[in-house]
Amino acid sequence: MSVTNKKSRLHYVSGFLLIIGWVGFAQASPRFSPQEIERGAYVAKVGDCVACHTAPGGKPFAGGLPMPLPMGTIYSSNITPDPTDGIGKYTFEDFDRAVRKGVAPGGKYLYPAMPYPSYAKVTPEDMKALYAYFMQGVKPVAQPDKPPTMIWPLTLRWPLAIWKWMYASDDHAYQPDPKQSAQWNRGAYLVEGLGHCGACHTPRGIGMQEKALSASGADGSLFLSGAKVENWYASNLRGNGVGGLGGWSVADIVQLLKTGRNSTGAAMGSMTEVIHHSSQHWTDADLEAVAIYLKSLPADPNKPRAPQPVAPAPQPDLHSVGSLAYAQHCALCHQNDGEGAAGVFPAMAGNPTVESRDALNLIHVILAGGQTAEVKGIHQFTMPAFASVLSDQQVADIATFVRSGWGNSGAAVSASEVAKVRADIAKTH
Repeated sequence: MSVTNKKSRLHYVSGFLLIIGWVGFAQASPRFSPQEIERGAYVAKVGDCVACHTAPGGKPFAGGLPMPLPMGTIYSSNITPDPTDGIGKYTFEDFDRAVRKGVAPGGKYLYPAMPYPSYAKVTPEDMKALYAYFMQGVKPVAQPDKPPTMIWPLTLRWPLAIWKWMYASDDHAYQPDPKQSAQWNRGAYLVEGLGHCGACHTPRGIGMQEKALSASGADGSLFLSGAKVENWYASNLRGNGVGGLGGWSVADIVQLLKTGRNSTGAAMGSMTEVIHHSSQHWTDADLEAVAIYLKSLPADPNKPRAPQPVAPAPQPDLHSVGSLAYAQHCALCHQNDGEGAAGVFPAMAGNPTVESRDALNLIHVILAGGQTAEVKGIHQFTMPAFASVLSDQQVADIATFVRSGWGNSGAAVSASEVAKVRADIAKTH
């Protein structure tokens, strides 16, 4: 037999085996119905997967988003179905273990920047739909993951197993409370599980763990009681009248989650991204369920309660330094009476962000400005930055004025507080 014939036969056999291999792969690869994929797409929106797994200007779900931590920077992973750089070779069991238990194939523990302590509550039905979407509803992208910039030994993963054992050992799916309505349980499932609201709105402990993963248990009063995140303050979502949702109706909560604003204020900071990528796409039924659940949470006893109403409400000191600065820089949009413009510029009077015990958000938005959430069919508005215009003392004067005017009960703000926030913002820009 000639060398040429041998090569021809080898090519033929190789090609035949390759075809058989692809046929076998196609037979082994599960197929999902359009309904499963569509449901999974909705689950992914509720879980806000795209926000962390898409870098600015990058392709959806291809990862690469930097996440600065005190010990260095980690980058989100590629979760497209690419078989080499993504999760294309994941079985459902691999996928479920990574999302709900924080362990990737090969026993690699994930950093808890991935909110798997909350995702642990996702039901098997939603997990299967999510898997269907990522396997067959997402376009594969060949983009390798970026390694973290942390130095050894901080790059070791095995200590994360200890962290998981200490703080996230419960990986059972959400169990409905038989004492509550189906609507309340749906809201609890979305808030505690898929929506992972506690990842931002619950304070963290010495191990950077959420101090509570639900409203039940010994530390349940800390759940959603507010926390600092990325130079912003993720607000208290409990029933406190000052800085909480005590004065909000179910309709107020639904409107904010759907449009990014309501009659008492507007979302700023990272919450605008949550609304843009996630909550504006939720069904009205799910938004109402979330609102019903949040309104059931009692006030955090460690936070101030609403003062007893007085009649009439005390009027602001219009001759103070802060009031004059407000009139010059703020009143054009927010009005002299602090009422703003409905649906456009947030009111200062009765605004929970303004009255919050922590003035971080108010200081931050005065210094750095911000934009309302990008919502389909609703015009975005921009708050200009005043960092280059106002001194620390001037910002403190304005903040103090609005926190104490029109019946508001927020404490005074000092120039040193403003200086710290200014420095922190400068570090991230």
